[in-house]
Amino acid sequence: MTGRYANRVGVWHTIGGVSILRQDEVTMAEVFQENGYKTAMFGKWHLGDTYPSRPQDKGFEYTITHGGGGVGQTPDYWDNDYFDDTYFKNGVPTKFEGYCTDVWFDEAIKYIEEKKDEPFFAYISANAPHLPFNVPETYYNQYKDLDIPEFQKIFYGMITNVDDNFAKLQKKLKDLKIADHTIVIFMTDNGTASGYKTVGGQLYGFNGGMKGTKNSEYEGGHRVPFFISYPEKHINGGKDVTDLTAHLDILPTLATLCNLELPERQKKMDGSDISSLLLGEEETIGRDYLITDSQRVQSPIKWRKSAVMSDKMRLVNGKELYDISKDPGQDNDLAAQFPEKVEQMRGYYNEWWSSVSTEFNQFPIIVLGSDNQNPIELTCHDTHVHDSKIPWNQNYIREAKKNPMGGEFTVAFEQSGTYTIELSRWPFEADLAINAAVAGKEGTISTEAIAEGRTMNFKSGGVKIGAWEQTKAVEKDAKVISFTGNFTKGETDMSAWFTTDKGEDWGAFYIKVTRVSKEFSMID
Repeated sequence: MTGRYANRVGVWHTIGGVSILRQDEVTMAEVFQENGYKTAMFGKWHLGDTYPSRPQDKGFEYTITHGGGGVGQTPDYWDNDYFDDTYFKNGVPTKFEGYCTDVWFDEAIKYIEEKKDEPFFAYISANAPHLPFNVPETYYNQYKDLDIPEFQKIFYGMITNVDDNFAKLQKKLKDLKIADHTIVIFMTDNGTASGYKTVGGQLYGFNGGMKGTKNSEYEGGHRVPFFISYPEKHINGGKDVTDLTAHLDILPTLATLCNLELPERQKKMDGSDISSLLLGEEETIGRDYLITDSQRVQSPIKWRKSAVMSDKMRLVNGKELYDISKDPGQDNDLAAQFPEKVEQMRGYYNEWWSSVSTEFNQFPIIVLGSDNQNPIELTCHDTHVHDSKIPWNQNYIREAKKNPMGGEFTVAFEQSGTYTIELSRWPFEADLAINAAVAGKEGTISTEAIAEGRTMNFKSGGVKIGAWEQTKAVEKDAKVISFTGNFTKGETDMSAWFTTDKGEDWGAFYIKVTRVSKEFSMID
């Protein structure tokens, strides 16, 4: 979205308050929008569920999205299961019919039909084939008789559904007679999660001869396909680009292909313009190195799960050296043979680390009291606490097996005034009592089961915002605990919790903050 390294823009994890895009980062949607394009996105955003980091805050005029990093995760609408779900249409919960991937593509096609005579940027970000493994039975049936694990039958069905939807999109562009002058990109964001696994001592699947899968610093974790078509500029298939390229290059490249003017506030991009490679004007852009890593921690750790990459060489974790032109499976460590190369690549990483680490201690901010999102709902998904404590999907909320106690939100009050803060164990749309249990759902051939929600015995709850702190009892059958306070404009930390009858503290799962007045009120 930014042409900049994830570690630089505040997004180095998938949870824990560090999957939120910093407010001052400029996205490609903003660039397109400011150059006269209509902009829309469909599906997975995962760069912030709260103002000012939602897609509609970052340049997308029209949005249909789920919450968090996947359907059924903690910030998503309650009880979504991929079928006939409620998604956020321009921020408003809206019921849709059909399978999630079908919805994203169908809605995108409707949008393209409406905007076909105008410049448009449509971003379709499919959550599938992410967990949970849910797919229409007709797609499961295409693989049901194969001698592979059950989860892979569903996984492959989910991928085939994406393929069919992409074909439908391509056909629509041709039918609308806009295919020639429309840039179409198909890509993914990480190596396979479930297409290459050992089960019962037997290996199933295909990994292109690479080592590692999703979340790995080895080639199979981050080397992904990128297909681009632009017939009008003779970018229309049959050619491979062998230069080292990355997601960072997309924004600067599209800026050239579409003659976009970058805004003055645009920060220096880490990516390169590779349009000359795509257009066949050059064979190389002469890039020395790129870096990828997988942090998934509250504060990034130097060398953690990292790879320094040149066209042929990979320095993994600062220690292992591989020539992937001869050893794509990364089996033969050459570090001892080429110590000077190791030191050269380590030197590049050290310079990079010094550059991207300058704002590691400045967490992205959730803004409270803005007219753009009032009330605003926060979830434990975004608390700054060790990830093993965070209930990042709704099954964890139901089972209450992970306790996010000790976590804080980094917030800022946009306006001084009187606010109410409501705490709940359940999503507010669930309309359930704090201590209530909730029934689960049995799995089917092509859907995973949903866990039962267990009874809790919370007796009180509390909120701490800066130096302000209050606690209240949980009344019988209460759905929320509500607090009222006067707060002044500015940045602070917020934490919230429930306490059981045995004195055990639990971090609150869901919090709603509402600015009720721009003036301070008398509060009992």
